[in-house]
Amino acid sequence: MVHCAVDMKNVQYRYPDGHIAIDEINFEVGLHERAVILGANGAGKSTLLSIICGILEATKGTIKILNEELTAKNVHEFRARIGLVFQEPDNQLFMPTLWEDIAFGPLNMGLTDKEVNQRVDEALKVVGLSHLKEKPPHHLSVGEKKRAAIATVLAMRPEILVFDEPTAHMDPRTRNEFVKFLSKLHSEGNLTIITATHDVNIVPLIADRAYVLYEGKFIEAGSVAEIFSNAKMLEKAHLTPPILTQLFLNTIKHVPQMVHEPLPMTLAEASSLFQKYCKIPT
Repeated sequence: MVHCAVDMKNVQYRYPDGHIAIDEINFEVGLHERAVILGANGAGKSTLLSIICGILEATKGTIKILNEELTAKNVHEFRARIGLVFQEPDNQLFMPTLWEDIAFGPLNMGLTDKEVNQRVDEALKVVGLSHLKEKPPHHLSVGEKKRAAIATVLAMRPEILVFDEPTAHMDPRTRNEFVKFLSKLHSEGNLTIITATHDVNIVPLIADRAYVLYEGKFIEAGSVAEIFSNAKMLEKAHLTPPILTQLFLNTIKHVPQMVHEPLPMTLAEASSLFQKYCKIPT
């Protein structure tokens, strides 16, 4: 029985010029878990995702995907089981219509026309874009393009879904809609989701566990609350705590009774605490 979606042991990646981009990485993600790789620009997040997805081959170390070791011989098989959604959706949308973009992967899997049509229709329905299937992808909004890129991956029916900076270039409304969509996708799709981001404010909403990457190495791992409670470590990684965390820590200075309360992860949790200790009317 498969219990682990991704298991990396002592993984390193060295570029041809000798630069070590990823070094001694140990990374384990349970089946159906939501994990986030946190790191500033240049920390090595995209390189690490490329190794997980088999786009880059690790210089050393072992990688198991769904309990099976990833090798040069089986990498093509696993590329169908791990769906990578790039930071820029335009990198995944290149056909004349949205329908053709989503059908591209299944067609290259050698499926029948009936199976391709079924997969495309299902993927469009999941991302809520069925009404736009004949539209040119470059005419879609940023949020629609992001969902369209996800649909191209979902049509391959992956077991692991990987996102690289999913909220890049999104306005606040689109960002909030996407976070809700991602949570729904996880709860309804029975997927393992791995997200690489430096957007700390979305992490409590999309992850169960977080890993902090700094200069190609993990310097901390734990629950989201544990990670965001470690201000010194975040500063070292060139990250700032989420706005809610900053508000909570500043409030403790004036309301010391709150010091034993758990770090709020959502606006609802923060509001409940402030109503309890600061006598804010409901």
